[in-house]
Amino acid sequence: MMTVTPTPVAPATTTTTKPAPTATSTTDCGCHVDPQPVAGRDTQPRSDSALQDVEAQVTDDVRIDGYDPLIQPALLEAEIPLSPSAKQTVVLGRARAAQVLTGADDRLLVVVGPCSIHDVTAAKDYAHRLAQVARRLDHDLVIVMRCYFEKPRTTVGWKGLINDPDLDGSFQINKGLRIARAFLEYVAGTVGLPIGVELLDTISPQFLGDLISWGAIGARTTESQLHRELTSGVSFPVGFKNGTDGRLAIAMDAIKSAAHPHRFLGVTKTGQAAITKTRGNDLCHVILRGGLAGPNFDEPSVTAAAKALNDAKIANAAVMVDCSHGNSQKKHRNQMLVAEDIARQVAHGSNDVFGVMIESFLEEGRQEIAAEMKYGQSITDACLSWEQTVPVLERLAEAVRARRARRSTFH
Repeated sequence: MMTVTPTPVAPATTTTTKPAPTATSTTDCGCHVDPQPVAGRDTQPRSDSALQDVEAQVTDDVRIDGYDPLIQPALLEAEIPLSPSAKQTVVLGRARAAQVLTGADDRLLVVVGPCSIHDVTAAKDYAHRLAQVARRLDHDLVIVMRCYFEKPRTTVGWKGLINDPDLDGSFQINKGLRIARAFLEYVAGTVGLPIGVELLDTISPQFLGDLISWGAIGARTTESQLHRELTSGVSFPVGFKNGTDGRLAIAMDAIKSAAHPHRFLGVTKTGQAAITKTRGNDLCHVILRGGLAGPNFDEPSVTAAAKALNDAKIANAAVMVDCSHGNSQKKHRNQMLVAEDIARQVAHGSNDVFGVMIESFLEEGRQEIAAEMKYGQSITDACLSWEQTVPVLERLAEAVRARRARRSTFH
């Protein structure tokens, strides 16, 4: 047999050309993936015009159109001074509100009035009517007139008499401050009613604070550090509303914060920026206003709130109930139902509620801002009419008398 020996074959010579470097991405497995252009993005380098001529750029007040002069608080107080009669009303109103809050006075504190004030003439009319009822029910109720000049807005809208007194977007704020102070002086000095307001910013209290007997911090601002700091320095009792979601913890935290001294940026009576040093406010309380989870004026909710305040070692464990907003489910007539439930709780001996808030004006409902508007009707939240309000106040007074009689029986 022949054996065939294979002839050796020289290996083929292979020439490899090194490819030019390309931009690739590498996956976790080490595979190279060709990059894909991103839609809408310019991949070519370009110069940023915003960085050109840096020295010519402005970095401050880019979105500010200008500044208008603001009257100094001290000048406004000199122009519209606190009269002796108004001072007496304010001091007595603060003392009575504090006594009811702390349980030293067994009456109910009732903050009642328009959702917001836009017509001073109609508001004065309302004040005179309310003063007559306040005197008649004085043995059972401490009535404070709700005088709200500033309105927090969910988005945009009329922000109140101070911000836009002419209701036309002209924002005559100096005029608004003058109207507001003159009105408060009239209510406290001439009519003799203590005044309650919402504290919406940290500057306006310098213009009006000497006329206020009670204040509120709204649900949108209870969590705000600025408002807690402000509250720590004001001269009157203040209520913090539970959050819009219904949570009580936010208001409880606010009370604890406001009870302590604070240092913050503020404005003096002469209008100068200054570091404000406060002592802390121990006359703060919770306002139950309902929330996303529903109303919280019912007895189980009130009892639970009072227990939570006690457990947190908050001194003023009784609550105020807002008959409007979440508790009325934004139906103004439901305020009467809420007030009736509170009256029942009080009449049965409950000490967990020390006060109520009611939105009320001369006419029922609300209206839009227009050239011709109905006298005495709200332009913000819908209110009870005067005729609907009086029986509610009388029912609350009756409940206080029933609670008082119940205590006498058991003692």
